[in-house]
Amino acid sequence: MMQENDHDIEKQGFENLAYEYGSQTELCPPPKAASRAAFKLQRITSEHEVHIIQTRICSLNGIIAVTWSVPNSLAKVDYDASVIPTKEIALELQTLGYSVESVVQIRVDGMHCQSCVRSIQGQIGELQGVSHIQVSLQDKAALIVFQPLLVTHEELRDKIEDMGFDTDLLSEDPSVEDLSFWQKKEVDASTQTVTILIGGMTCSSCVQTIEGRISQMTGVRFIAVSLEAEKGTITFDPYLTEPEQLRAAIEDMGFDASLKEPIKSVQSHEKSQPVSFGLSDMSTNRPVVSNGTGSQAPSASSPEIKAQKCFICVTGMTCASCVSNIERNLLKHRGILSVLVSLMAGKAEVKYDSHVLDATAVTELIKDLGFGAKVIEDNAVAHGKLDLTITGMTCASCVHNIESKLNLTRGILMASVALATNKAQVEFDPEVLGPRDIIKLIQGLGFEARLEQAGFKNNLDHKEEIRQWKNTFLLSLVFGLPVMGLMIYMMVMDNLHQEHGGSMPTEQNVLPGLSILNLLFFVLCTPVQIFGGRYFYIQAYRSLKHRTANMDVLIVLATSIAYIYSCVVLIVAMAEQASQSPVTFFDTPPMLFVFIALGRWLEHIAKSKTSEALAKLMSLQATDATVVTLGSDKSIISEEQVLVELVQRGDIVKVVPGGKFPVDGKVIEGNSMADESLITGEPMPVSKKVGSLVIAGSINAHGALLVEATHVGTETTLSQIVKLVEEAQTSKAPIQQFADRLSGYFVPFIVIVSLLTLIVWLAIGFVNFDIVKENFPGYNQSISKAEVIVRFAFQASITVLSIACPCSLGLATPTAVMVGTGVGAQNGILIKGGEPLEMAHKISVVMFDKTGTITNGVPRVTRVLVLWEVARMPLRKILAVVGTAEASSEHPLGIAVAKYCKQELGSDVLGCCQDFQAVPGCGISCRVSSVEHLLLQPSEERFLLPGATIEESSILPAGESTSAAEGLFYSVLIGNREWMRRNGHHIGADVDAAMSSHETKGQTAILVAIDGVLCAMLAIADTVKAESALAVHTLNTMGIEVVMMTGDNRRTAKAIAAQVGIRKVFAEVLPSHKVAKVQELQKRGLRVAMVGDGVNDSPALARADVGIAIGTGTDVAIEAADIVLIRNDLLDVVASIELSKKTVRRIRINFVFALFYNLVGIPIAAGVFMPVGLVLQPWMGSAAMAASSVSVVLSSLLLKM
Repeated sequence: MMQENDHDIEKQGFENLAYEYGSQTELCPPPKAASRAAFKLQRITSEHEVHIIQTRICSLNGIIAVTWSVPNSLAKVDYDASVIPTKEIALELQTLGYSVESVVQIRVDGMHCQSCVRSIQGQIGELQGVSHIQVSLQDKAALIVFQPLLVTHEELRDKIEDMGFDTDLLSEDPSVEDLSFWQKKEVDASTQTVTILIGGMTCSSCVQTIEGRISQMTGVRFIAVSLEAEKGTITFDPYLTEPEQLRAAIEDMGFDASLKEPIKSVQSHEKSQPVSFGLSDMSTNRPVVSNGTGSQAPSASSPEIKAQKCFICVTGMTCASCVSNIERNLLKHRGILSVLVSLMAGKAEVKYDSHVLDATAVTELIKDLGFGAKVIEDNAVAHGKLDLTITGMTCASCVHNIESKLNLTRGILMASVALATNKAQVEFDPEVLGPRDIIKLIQGLGFEARLEQAGFKNNLDHKEEIRQWKNTFLLSLVFGLPVMGLMIYMMVMDNLHQEHGGSMPTEQNVLPGLSILNLLFFVLCTPVQIFGGRYFYIQAYRSLKHRTANMDVLIVLATSIAYIYSCVVLIVAMAEQASQSPVTFFDTPPMLFVFIALGRWLEHIAKSKTSEALAKLMSLQATDATVVTLGSDKSIISEEQVLVELVQRGDIVKVVPGGKFPVDGKVIEGNSMADESLITGEPMPVSKKVGSLVIAGSINAHGALLVEATHVGTETTLSQIVKLVEEAQTSKAPIQQFADRLSGYFVPFIVIVSLLTLIVWLAIGFVNFDIVKENFPGYNQSISKAEVIVRFAFQASITVLSIACPCSLGLATPTAVMVGTGVGAQNGILIKGGEPLEMAHKISVVMFDKTGTITNGVPRVTRVLVLWEVARMPLRKILAVVGTAEASSEHPLGIAVAKYCKQELGSDVLGCCQDFQAVPGCGISCRVSSVEHLLLQPSEERFLLPGATIEESSILPAGESTSAAEGLFYSVLIGNREWMRRNGHHIGADVDAAMSSHETKGQTAILVAIDGVLCAMLAIADTVKAESALAVHTLNTMGIEVVMMTGDNRRTAKAIAAQVGIRKVFAEVLPSHKVAKVQELQKRGLRVAMVGDGVNDSPALARADVGIAIGTGTDVAIEAADIVLIRNDLLDVVASIELSKKTVRRIRINFVFALFYNLVGIPIAAGVFMPVGLVLQPWMGSAAMAASSVSVVLSSLLLKM
């Protein structure tokens, strides 16, 4: 019967439709292949010992063969796993007196980010018997070195599976040679030799310097440098370093270094015993499983791509064409893997192959395209890289002193100091020491050192662009206003005095063919064309150089054609000594530049408003901190004011009233309130006492606090929020990607339309001059027919160039996304990019995890029922005794009970507990004393009534008086029904009914017996969050289906769902099956949002259309999600969907604005509507173009309302 049940359970566990229970494959499994295990044995000194061990191991049943490496004390054992387990082999080795280690490689599916890697490494690394673990996200593998007598590889695999990942044992013998843990003692360690040509050596001191420095590098086995031959020969381990790193290291020392000769491999040999059959050792072709990076070992024969990411601040972008230009041109270069450019954030995210080029080279490529570019250093200090400026150095001896001191200090991996630039580069282990320690070391030598500042402006700060465009606008306006006045004068004079030559009578000519008016136009137009348009010409030239066209090209075409045409016709008239000066277009460039510069100025002002939320977040960061040293009694011995970048984990920081918290940390002394509104969106101040966590950037209210730093620099909550919002604003919504592609084709299309307009109007004019004559403003018969036709055609063509604006099209989405994500961040909703922001409004199903999402995630006491009829014991006394008893328990329910009792009693100090015994699955028993101080309430008010007594014992029956004698012991039993029955207690029907009523609601009921009397029942449950029911109701009213999914039992799940109003429940769902449930809903055509908080939710969060993580959840869940709710408030799920709807609606309105200007403006400019009298001048077109961009940005800003 038991066997049948096991089969049923196993059968239920499979959800694979292709699996058929009782199939032939299951009934007749194929024979198992030989397994292989690698054992590392300590203290083997001779081959005689090897012979004894081998003889002993080979005598075991199931052993097939043994391979030995004597120098490395490594044994590879081939065995039949169905006959003998690994543990038995390890036990046999240990009985011979050797300590044993083994290794296993496990395939891990379901990892999505570095948090998954860290989570696995953290939890598995803490297991007893695990001495080393490496996890690779790229290779989806975990490599674990363990003691096989303490833990087995099956247990390790099961433990990873329990965390919500799918696992599979790849091999009993993974590539041991790939383990850095055994790297120096490995069996098949293949070394390589490279010759590097070195120039610039002058003496033997140079030789010694190179040999000394390079020999200390990781992986270098041997180095010999020849001064005469000007070369160095280096033998190295290819798994730990590579020729290019060695060459770069020599070059960093100030010498010329180049790789000219081929790399030679040197293979060590393994002493092997004969093996009947063996698994081929392909370690040289296997990728190195590294800690989370997944990078592969460099190989001379087949170099692997080593992807790295850098962020670059890009200046000079004006429209979506610029974005398209950068992305398209960068991707043409070898080594560039992907490019993502944000117009609004002024930032490019570039993934590149570090074997081919570096971040600096990527920056140069962007500069070649005509844009300003600078690498944004991302978290260098946190990764153990430090750039310092050192003053006070005078000679090479100073450099040597500093380098020697730093290189001899524990935790410093590399130090390089340059005398010429007064700069130092230091690589260090952040776990051992920090930047402040390094600066103090240098200062101790008599030099001054400080952190090198980034030296470039914040890419969200538009002040420089605002200033530039303001100046350009004012310059254009100075010359544009007189031009506008002359235009009005010319139109009035042409209408009033047409018969006398209009605005340019022949008697007012300065020279034949040159009127005073045209001379003034030329004088006013030329400075604007040269100085006002300089920026446009530079950008247009750079754009055309790379065979692309942007907005600047259109502007330059329009103004240049107008200016050159005017100059040519004026020169021709003067050469021919014409009596009448020709009509020119000198008025067009100043007017165009006035409106374009005004538009760009207003646009940048509006852009700075869109990034206001993020700028406000960034401004929250404190600039310095007061680090204190404490004595044994927590008294402050010394204080030091340091830059916030120099605060290290573990430092004690003093925060005065009104000051900002410089780092995330834990309060160790003091009481205060903190204003966290700008970070969490919570308007009320939060109480801070000993043990409370504080957030960097929040403001301390009225009490001084001492805080222990737990997260510093870029690891703080504030820095992570800023980074998330920045990355969100860099990413693109799908609708924006379409707009960018459209903008790429827009400029060539407009140039073609402009040329067609010119050709068509020339043809129409020469075929039917009357049409042109009717629509030509201020037509003068004295002007030749050909001149009128050409001027009219040019005017229409230039107006088309002026009015066309891809800027508004390109700004439609990113401005709305930036404002939307900024508004979300201010309200505690972090949206990771345009795609989830756009997707959230399409959601039709919201799937909630139960524990920690719908509920609080921790058990709490919901009811205390005192059985007064059975035991006349006051509630306070019961709580004092129960709290003291459960304070010794490690069970989650016991911890919840103890916490509740402490809160109710108002005391952190309880009584004494002795003879504590916990029986798993039943309960606890113990003896409790010293609870008398808890029985009196601190602020007890007593009312004396006539004839009433104030002694509690007086109202109790005789023999039940409460004793207050010192040292009184209470015998306590706490547990379930079975525990009480086992200890001789009868449970009445009414008590049993009360317990059952709680259990049907998914709560746990426990009984309390004190001194042999059943006196209370406690109900414990993971309580529902206050806002859960309202959030579910609101989502239902919005027409969104709400589903709950949990691994908990069906009864508890239904009880919780009923409390919050959820009708559909998936219970007893394994973490790996949560993804299947999401996919099941998606296959029905539904858009699914998953809301969760734990490691087990991360695969489902990643798989859902929108993953929403609770901010108090695990790092893994937060990294896998698309939206993070900082405040742990489920109503923010509703708010994020509403924000998405409003943002998408605003994007659509922006597109209407942009398309309206272009679809209506271009035909009007081309003269399509001239028959109805609708004619545009070029300056009118430029005004409309400027208005389109500004209106789109202002429209986006309405999201803040």
